[in-house]
Order: sequence, then structure tokens, then C-alpha cells
Amino acid sequence: MSTNQLSAINHIVVLMLENRSFDHMLGFLYQDRNNVSLAGQPFDDLTGAESNLNSNGESVKVFPITSATPNAYFMPGADPGEGYAAANEQLFGSQTAPVPPVATNSGFVTDYASTLAWESKDPSYSVLPETSPSQVMGIFTPATLPILSSLARGYAVCDQWFSSAPTETMPNRAFANAGTSQGDMNDATHSFTSPSIFGLLTKNNLGWSIFGYSQPPKTRLDFTDTVNASDSHFGVFADFTAAGALPPFTFLEPSWESTGNSQHPNYDVALGEQLIHDVYYALYKSPAWNQTLLILTCDEHGGCYDHVAPPGGATPPDSTVGQFGFDFKRFGLRVPTVLVSPLIVAGTVFRVAQDATPLDHTAILKTVEKRWGLPALTARDAAAIDVGDVLTLTVPRTDDPVAGVIVPTSTGANPSAALPSHLQRMYAEQLAQVGTPDHGFEGRRDLKSNEDYRAYIARRLAGWRAPRIPGARES
Repeated sequence: MSTNQLSAINHIVVLMLENRSFDHMLGFLYQDRNNVSLAGQPFDDLTGAESNLNSNGESVKVFPITSATPNAYFMPGADPGEGYAAANEQLFGSQTAPVPPVATNSGFVTDYASTLAWESKDPSYSVLPETSPSQVMGIFTPATLPILSSLARGYAVCDQWFSSAPTETMPNRAFANAGTSQGDMNDATHSFTSPSIFGLLTKNNLGWSIFGYSQPPKTRLDFTDTVNASDSHFGVFADFTAAGALPPFTFLEPSWESTGNSQHPNYDVALGEQLIHDVYYALYKSPAWNQTLLILTCDEHGGCYDHVAPPGGATPPDSTVGQFGFDFKRFGLRVPTVLVSPLIVAGTVFRVAQDATPLDHTAILKTVEKRWGLPALTARDAAAIDVGDVLTLTVPRTDDPVAGVIVPTSTGANPSAALPSHLQRMYAEQLAQVGTPDHGFEGRRDLKSNEDYRAYIARRLAGWRAPRIPGARES
């Protein structure tokens, strides 16, 4: 008999990548099966006829990104708009949401055209030659993203998982780890004072870890209750792969650098494929594999096309007034989310009932809370639905859907390689305010390149951590 096996899971691992929409990454996942999964379930995605109008009123259809597409793994060739105003433009054709907020998802091409116009004049952004507004309609084929697609077809894909708010990175990462952004709807706020899932686990004597990729994790500085937590909770990816035992909850960061594996547009998506591969096999080869649930997702859509209108009915997390007058009663756009466990039937499309609360990033919190009997952090995760129902097998599978799949590699030059990334800048600013405050950071002219920021972050981390006692009492 197939039943909910969440109680058999002892380790939940989350890898949250950057700024890609569901359609953009997985829209053609089951095109070869007329959008019906391997398990016979309907799959809500593209027919190939979806389109937006450009500024000339001409129809621009979705199109496949294949390995033969020029600069395939750097598509789209520039960073689309991703903040609240840009998301509104993409959804409603206006920076202000109408009342009621009925989305047509018809403004992606025109918003990208506007973004390209100003980014091409700003030296802090890179634009690949011949980048056009139509590129925002590009959709990776399963063959182009073989690792993500193999996991999505081999385990479970969530075709109705939404970011928590229609805006950029930091508010959505705050929702994923704390159930609220405390009203913030942009990346200007670098840290949050609300309790996080990490502090909640500590209070309940449950273990957790946060790993950066090549540098200690930025997430440590995002919440008050992680800044002063024991150093034993934090590490880099090599520490994760070498770990002898997994705690109940693990949160993984990609490399934030423009040459890294975050998959942020217009960085190298193939490097993200390698990271997903490496995370999967670190767990698959672990003795704890049969008791592990891996959640792969992106924090937000990053301005990339998606055809599904985000639903309303979201529960505001708290009484905080939102920036721009946003009331937190509607979700952000869909993001690619894949659930991986040997207790999942291959080819599953996992979604909640039509009249239920839609899945968003706080489903991660609810799953952790339900598994270990923890209270909710906010009203949003209290209202969320966990993903335990995807775990239906009483006997763990022994097959490997990724066996023999080759990780892709990119061709061409990374257009942003010399530039610091947005998240690098934010990390550096956070580090400037801890330990020995460097209040003159914002105006510094000596930090210009990716390498400059990498060195500054390493130096500040070393200076901050030096006086700390490893294993000190957790806050």
C-alpha cells in the first residue's frame, strides 16, 4: 500500500538556485508525451504556441534552446528585469498591478526590451552581442538540461510551485527560510530580524547546516539567529560532500560569482547542471540516501517567461506593511522545483488539490515543521501545505535515473566573467557591517571586478571569524 512516508525521512536537503522560471527550464519536459508524465499524470506546460507581442505588435513565440543555439547556456543574453515593478510589467503590462490583479503574462518581451535599453548603457551589466528582446521567450529542452530533466522525470516535478512574492531574490529567500520578508519587496534589505527555520531547529535541539559553494555561506548573515550561531553549522561544498552524517535540515548555496554555478542570467547554466549532479550523487551515494528528501528549486523567476498566472489567495505572513503597497496576498511566478527521494514514484507530477493553498517556498518550512513537530514561524507557513504526500513508496527504489547521463558543458565566453555579481555586492556589504564595521564600503572604488569582490569577501570573513571560538555557544 502506498502511503505518506514523511516520517521515514530523517534528512531534508534544499538546493536553491537563482532566477529562472518554470517554463524557461522545464517547459518542454514532457513535450514528447503530449504533456503527460511517465506516471500518466497531466503536466501543466507548453504547447509551443505560447507568445508575447513585441513593441511593434508582432507575435514572438516560445522557442527551444538546444545545444546548437548560439550561446545556449548563457541565454537569455542579458539579465531580465526581476524586481516588483518589472514583475508587474511582465504579468500585467504595467508597473502597477490592476484591481483585481488578473495577469495575462503578456509583457515579458516588451519589459525585456526596456531592460536591454538601459543595461546596454550601464557598464555594471553585460549584454551578449545580438541579444534581442525575443530571447526572453527561450525554453531549454530536456536534452539541453539533461541532469535537471532526468531528475524531474525520474522522481517528481512540481508544475505548480510558485515563488513566495512577485519580486527578486532576497525577499524570496527570506520566505524560504523564515516565512516572511518583513515587508521587503526588493534586495535593498540585506538581513532580517525575524526568527528563521535555523533558529527554530536550534531551540528544539535539532541539527542543521548551511553550506556555501567555494566561500562560507551568505545565508549566515541573512538572519539574526544565524549570525552568531556556532561555526560548526557552516561550511563550503567540499565540507558537505565529505560530511559523515547529515543533520535533519541542510541548506545549500551555489557560488554567487558571475563565473559561478548559480544559473543567474546571463551566467553559465551548464555549471548549475554540474552542481545539481554533484549534490544528487553526494546524497545518492550516502548511507542516509533512503531517508533523504532533496528539494531542488530557484528563488524567483528572474524575468524569464512563464505562461501561468500566479494565483491569489496567499496568506500574509504577518502584519508588516509591504513595500510599494504590496499586501502579500498573491504569489510570485512559477519556479522549477524537483523533489528527489527513493520513496517517490518515477515520473510523478506533484501538485496540491485545486482548491488548496498553492505550493510556494514556505512548503519547505511546513515540511520540516511537520516532520519534526515544530510550530510555524509565521502565518504564511502555518497555511502552507507540506510535500509529504509525494513520498508514497514503503520500499526505497534502488534505480538511478541519472545513470549514464552526461553533464553538459558550455561553449563561448561568459559575458559577465569579469564583473562582480549582484549577490557578491550584497554579501560584501553585509560583511562590511559585522565584526569591525566598515561604514565607508558603499563608496569604495577599489572593488571593481569579480576577483576584487572575491578577495574582499574572503578577507572580511577571515577578519570576522578570527576572534570567534569554534563551537561557541549558539545564540
